[in-house]
Amino acid sequence: MAAIFLDCTDDLAPLWGAVQQPGDPAVAVNMSPGQPGDIPALLAGYDVCINDHSYFDATTLSRCAGLKRIVFLGTGASSFIDLAAAERCGIAVDTIKGYGDTAVAEHTVALAMAAARNVSRMDREVRAGQWRPIPGVQLMGKTLGIIGLGGIGREVARMAGALGMTVLAWNRSPVSDALVPGAGAALDEVLARSDILCLTLALNEDTRGFLHADRLARTKPGVIFVNTARADLVDNAALVRLLTSGHVRHAALDVFSPEPPSPDDPLLSLPNVTLTAHAGFMTPEATMTMLRRALDLVIAAGAAP
Repeated sequence: MAAIFLDCTDDLAPLWGAVQQPGDPAVAVNMSPGQPGDIPALLAGYDVCINDHSYFDATTLSRCAGLKRIVFLGTGASSFIDLAAAERCGIAVDTIKGYGDTAVAEHTVALAMAAARNVSRMDREVRAGQWRPIPGVQLMGKTLGIIGLGGIGREVARMAGALGMTVLAWNRSPVSDALVPGAGAALDEVLARSDILCLTLALNEDTRGFLHADRLARTKPGVIFVNTARADLVDNAALVRLLTSGHVRHAALDVFSPEPPSPDDPLLSLPNVTLTAHAGFMTPEATMTMLRRALDLVIAAGAAP
């Protein structure tokens, strides 16, 4: 089976080279900092493609006649690939789980700290010539809520405990974990009691829009909201309203819909929002783990050395 890395970038290329091992199959590499043009033409002659950031809608998938498998670099394949259409076309989709749990958890805690201490807001003001110390929130003794207690959520819980925070966590399926004393809390309790609410839930058709307006309204007044999962889990219009009213003290977001966000996205203009560019997983350590696992999936699919 012939394989291609559809959309390698300048940042990924040296890490891709570093994970190669003797005897690995040859994988063609197409460099594309943005969405590649004419994906079906690029994939002609290839059975397997590695996909980092390219969008496969139903029309594109239907035109990829010889494609048998997409190895998606990450967990949120549904944000980039019409999974139902892929199934109809007989194209298998692999995802890579767990490669960046610690990296994303560290980014989640970093965003929580930045939001609690108004880091980005003071940074903007100091650069603009303003000198205004802004009071922050001390994390020790506060309650951190986690929605979605998978690998990332568990790492966030571990780090929050080390900071002296009380952890409450809700998961869609029952979880019992001695390392997370607050695991198994009811969703309403997590919403109502959390001083900082972290969303680490997987996106699928059952969870899309999970934090709708009613659930967001049930959060504790003055809550800090951190999303390093997916933007489509949240009613972002309702979040904007709660940020504007002050019910949500601050939002720290690493994910948007679409990505990059539209220039007129109201989240970009609110002062009580801290933004990063979907970079939670982006450490060399996590990325190399992800790329190696992707190559192993290509090998498992039968690519010739």
